Amino acid sequence: MKDILIGRKEEIALLEKVKNSEKSAFVAVYGRRRVGKTFLIRKTHENDFTFQMTGLANSNTKHQLINFNAALLRYFPKMEEKKPAKTWFDAFQLLINALENAEQAKKVVFIDELPWLDTQQSYFVSALEHFWNSWASARNDIMLIVCGSAASWMIGNLLNNRGGLHNRITHRINLAPFSLHETELFFKAKNAVFERYQIAQFYMTFGGVPYYLEQVEAGESITQNIDRLCFTPNSALKNEFENLYGSLFKKSERHTTVIEVLAKKQKGLTRSELIKLAKLPEGGGATKILKELEESNFIRRYNEFGSQKRNALYQLIDFFSIFYLKFMRDSSFDDRNAWLNGLDNPQIRSWNGYAFERLCLIHNDCIKKALGIAGVQTQTSAWIGTNGTQKAQVDLVIDRRDRVVNLCEMKFSIHKFQISKQYAEELRQKIGLFKEVTSTKKSVYLTFITTFGLESNEYSLSLVQNNLTMDVLFEP
Repeated sequence: MKDILIGRKEEIALLEKVKNSEKSAFVAVYGRRRVGKTFLIRKTHENDFTFQMTGLANSNTKHQLINFNAALLRYFPKMEEKKPAKTWFDAFQLLINALENAEQAKKVVFIDELPWLDTQQSYFVSALEHFWNSWASARNDIMLIVCGSAASWMIGNLLNNRGGLHNRITHRINLAPFSLHETELFFKAKNAVFERYQIAQFYMTFGGVPYYLEQVEAGESITQNIDRLCFTPNSALKNEFENLYGSLFKKSERHTTVIEVLAKKQKGLTRSELIKLAKLPEGGGATKILKELEESNFIRRYNEFGSQKRNALYQLIDFFSIFYLKFMRDSSFDDRNAWLNGLDNPQIRSWNGYAFERLCLIHNDCIKKALGIAGVQTQTSAWIGTNGTQKAQVDLVIDRRDRVVNLCEMKFSIHKFQISKQYAEELRQKIGLFKEVTSTKKSVYLTFITTFGLESNEYSLSLVQNNLTMDVLFEP
């Protein structure tokens, strides 16, 4: 199982294209902790490495350079004749000498956990800049791949560098968690036989993070797995929330404050609201924090239907963070069946509904494909409107170039969902209010995405134009 590379087709294709190109390339791979960055690179290029090293956590410059010299000798034993590097400028000069004598047509250099190498007063970034700008970029046979989980460092020092590495990254891969389709493939490879309803439940709890999926025991139900991983004294994910943000961001307390504030607001908050509630610094400090969280796939920025970009909302979309803050943080971790015993709890039923909505939101491309509009220009948004007496909300609006607007209702249910007479009247009022407030001239289609579909009755037949099940979310 550990040797199988699941999904990642676009990322693999990009890495292969770069390797086979006739230009040198500087590739930065980044993303949240435990999303599979190193695994992806090693599985696609391990046999191609001309040189590879991994930075040491919580170490000093002296030991990082000892580590570099050891890696250099593993790949280039003849370099033993050279004096060991005492500075990073020495180190990269030794690497240049070694690469100039390497036989491979494309020299693939992989430096993992790059941020760990940038210790205090090490001048590592300056040496890296000099290596790339003065030598590697002038050639056509170098593929430099760097990787790191410390999002603050990767974004600030590489992707948004204002010095010698400004615009020097030729390719970037922001590795996101698995989709539902990839998660299903992962479980099949693991010989874990789960129905899609169970897979959806697991995803709603943990998201598609490969490390979390690896912890699943195939012989247990999803409910049993959640109890074992989250609510036992020695549970594998008991301290994951603190470790996750602490490893990604410098001064992570501000980042976790943002996450905690957003966890209380299903719809999200504007930038000004978020700054006030999270007590963020005005200006660049807040922008940096929000950008880092967005780049790491914890939050998303979106617009309400018909609103300006400056009024964009920030919404928490990381499933594990939401689950942790809602259920795990205040747990005593002494009830081995806490999740199983609470399945009928109204709080959990409510969470299921919200989590399923987020599941649909992040798989909206699958919904558009199922609607047959994958090739149609669209804008996705949310909408909250009032005419002074009535108020309504739609969490997913698909505004189409072909003069149709899909208002999506997302419902999580263990059976087929039934539209009652009362709910049908609410839906009619919602559609009418949307047309009134937005003054849209487009056709408005009511679209349902449910776990097992709609019960056929007079209300579903008269009101609903599109009836989709969760199966569409599993499409590649």
